[in-house]
Amino acid sequence: MRRVVIGLIALVAALVAPVPAAQAASAGGGTVVRTEAGLVRGEVTAEGRQFLGIPYAEPPVDALRWRAPRAVRPWHGVRPARDFGNKCVQNASWDPGYDQPSYTEDCLDLNVYVPEGSARRPVLVWFHGGGLTAGAGQDVVPDVFARRTGTVVVTVNYRLGAMGFLAATGLDDEARDGVSGNFGMLDQQAALRWVRANVGRFGGDPARVTIAGESAGGRSVCTQLASPTARGLFRAGIIESGAYGDCGARTHQDAVAQGAAFAQKLGCATVACLRGKPAREILEAQGGFDWAPVVGGAFLPVQPEQAIANGTASRVPVINGSNKDEGRLFAFSSFDLAGTPLTAEQYPGVMRDSFGDEALRRYPLADYPTPTIAYATALGDTLFSCSALRLDGLLAARGPVYSYEFADRTSPPFASLRDLHTDFDFGATHVNEIQYLFKHFGLDSPLNAEQRALSRQMVQYWGSFVRTGVPVAEGQPAMPARPGMVLSLKTASEGGNTLSGSVHEDHRCDLWDGAPAQ
Repeated sequence: MRRVVIGLIALVAALVAPVPAAQAASAGGGTVVRTEAGLVRGEVTAEGRQFLGIPYAEPPVDALRWRAPRAVRPWHGVRPARDFGNKCVQNASWDPGYDQPSYTEDCLDLNVYVPEGSARRPVLVWFHGGGLTAGAGQDVVPDVFARRTGTVVVTVNYRLGAMGFLAATGLDDEARDGVSGNFGMLDQQAALRWVRANVGRFGGDPARVTIAGESAGGRSVCTQLASPTARGLFRAGIIESGAYGDCGARTHQDAVAQGAAFAQKLGCATVACLRGKPAREILEAQGGFDWAPVVGGAFLPVQPEQAIANGTASRVPVINGSNKDEGRLFAFSSFDLAGTPLTAEQYPGVMRDSFGDEALRRYPLADYPTPTIAYATALGDTLFSCSALRLDGLLAARGPVYSYEFADRTSPPFASLRDLHTDFDFGATHVNEIQYLFKHFGLDSPLNAEQRALSRQMVQYWGSFVRTGVPVAEGQPAMPARPGMVLSLKTASEGGNTLSGSVHEDHRCDLWDGAPAQ
């Protein structure tokens, strides 16, 4: 929430007043930094400096809706950078801070976190998750990570849902390459170009940028690896639970057909009609459609899987991994959240309908504490674990790929789930590793002593990778760089961090590797 400031007139006068050159800091540690577009004033915190809500592109409103991002216009005076910008258009959700929908298209902002000192530091750029329909850069507060690792961290907002991924014949006609529907991905690239041009003024090294993200953010990293127009904007990537669907994009034909159905739902036959619709109506109409990148244009000529296999993807080091119990979050949401846990009687039919007879045989109910957990195990294996292992094999052919599995089944559920006060056993589910790296939703997680130790180790692995391209942690096994072997991240009482060569078997990937991408 933006702050209510007493003495507004005096404050405005101060903000627009010229700033002496000595105060317009670059990498020297001040709270006023001159970007290419103008001066911003951040603030000093217990962890260093932070600059919030900095625009990296023009607001994509009116005629700029569903166009590639434009460079932000310069401003006069000093722009305050102490509060997060607007969340992009999205529905309300169970996540902290998301109790109301956002209808604001003026949202292309980023946040910069800088540890104390003036060294030229490596940079981590974080793309948030949320299924490409929800979330914001502020979902993680990485100030402690920045201090502990000696890195500059940038978190990014990008357009979501229909606003970010609508493809249509009329929009194709406006696109230079004739393919629309990648506006959210192009936003990410615009943010990376902003980082290249400006992060040095905050003490970062534009030549040492790592892109990272979880879930849809990890999928974004996978997609950017495959994009020719992203080449040279980063030197490494981190994919957390992002290989689902083998990072596949929509075909242009499918995306345009979906766009036509979406326009019909809104009663529109032209792009002008769509641009004239309020954001609220766009949001209300977007349910039931697949909002995702589109293959076939200059941004993404071929599917990411093909780009990696044929060697046209960026040849940079990558950390890639998933969580041991990814599927439990989704199974809980499908069944237990509504007060209707999956029953033993329903289990065979649900498994057959979802995965087929062989999956039912390979995941016998007797092996699991509840039907929901049994179903969740199959879901997580096919959707995340095995796709991550397949991606490892592809990536290994074009550069170092370091593999992990977050396996702390003692971890507290992340904040959105904790607030539900349920006794469901989430284990090491989707999203749960984020709280070990950053303050998720800006909150301190209730980690016990062993979990805090694991958190410090994970921060060391990730920080080492951002600094050097090799993930190591003091006194811990190195994260392996050979397909089929992963670093299993666990607390000491559960065996500690160990190398595992059985993950393919553990997740029954012989069953799933030949199955169509979910």
